[in-house]
Amino acid sequence: MSSTEAIPRSGPDESDTRTVTDRRNLLVLGFALFVVTLGFGVVMPIIPFYMERFGAGGTELGLLVAAYAIMRLFFGPIWGGVSDRVGRKPILMLGILGYGIAMVGFGLATALWMMFAARILSGVLSSATSPTTMAYIGDSTSEEDRSQGMGLLGAAAGLGTIFGPALAGVLANRSLSTPFFVAGALSLVALLLVRLLLPESLPESKRRTSGEPGWDPRALGRSLFSPVGPLMVLIFIVTAGSMIMYGVIGLYALDRFDAGTTEVGVIFAVLGLFMAVGQGLLVGPLTKNFGDLRATQVGFLASAASLLIVMWAGSYVMLVASIGLFALCSSPLVPAVTSITSKRAVLSQGVTMGLSNSFISLGRIFGPALGGIVFDVDAALPFMCGSAVMVVGWLVTARWVEATPESRPPSGADALLLEHTDR
Repeated sequence: MSSTEAIPRSGPDESDTRTVTDRRNLLVLGFALFVVTLGFGVVMPIIPFYMERFGAGGTELGLLVAAYAIMRLFFGPIWGGVSDRVGRKPILMLGILGYGIAMVGFGLATALWMMFAARILSGVLSSATSPTTMAYIGDSTSEEDRSQGMGLLGAAAGLGTIFGPALAGVLANRSLSTPFFVAGALSLVALLLVRLLLPESLPESKRRTSGEPGWDPRALGRSLFSPVGPLMVLIFIVTAGSMIMYGVIGLYALDRFDAGTTEVGVIFAVLGLFMAVGQGLLVGPLTKNFGDLRATQVGFLASAASLLIVMWAGSYVMLVASIGLFALCSSPLVPAVTSITSKRAVLSQGVTMGLSNSFISLGRIFGPALGGIVFDVDAALPFMCGSAVMVVGWLVTARWVEATPESRPPSGADALLLEHTDR
């Protein structure tokens, strides 16, 4: 045997195998998250045409969009807790399966109540996907590699929001139900990949035997009167202000410009694309040169103005251009507000981010519902309301958040909130 052959190779081979396995796991998780967010992108451009078919209006559309957020608000944290006890993989598979069933339900819907049933089912079951994938990354990566893994999942979700509307616009020319069936088929592929290729990340020895309920309204209420209260209000405003417009923009394009499924799909694709470009190219320079707080204030004022420009658009082309402008103007808001929240957290990062997600969900409930109700009064009102909410957000940053101390250890009521929420 030559000296080269005698050199032990098990160490490097094992390391290489581990690297390949980790990369494969990330790709499988990324594809699963891409499929689920693709479904969200598929649904939004087509829902207005179902509303027209069933004789429904903006109020019903807003409630349909809000119903999904309500289910995610309640069940997302619950599924995350269940995965702590039974493992990540079965809950992830349940979420993907539920999403696929909901997509098929949308495709088969022949009445408005069936749309609501599919939407609610989607919120209940597919809400297991996002927290479980994030928990899987937390289980299986080192602290050094974790941000890279989270970034991959974020990129996959972003691609889903861009390609989903485009897919819907192309396929819906054949039939409104076709995009839903294609999305359901993709979920079956994702389910098989997870079942066959993804190992369990949480060993039985590390699983919890019991857990607290995942969503507690008392904790939300107490958080408003703690030092993180202004930040939670700000997160709610950012989400609600955007969703007032997001929820009805498809119906607005259909009503005012007689847009078809392809045209509405383009609108949502432009929203996702320009939001991604803005967050990738604008957020860094803005926050570096002006700081998170100033970037947030600029984002609020620019978003308020751009929503009025959307309202004044006199043609479909101008509407698409103004939607892209709004996406660019609002792109710094979520990253900058999240950064402020993280830096000023007086509770643990986990508790603060959990509360933040709850207020995001509340914004996704309030925004579409309000947008749909006022749309039935006047098609221009959702943009006026969204602009007004953004101005309120600017006032909160200028008067309330700016005066909030950077950070201090929790005490008194804050300590009780931390103890209750972080169990």
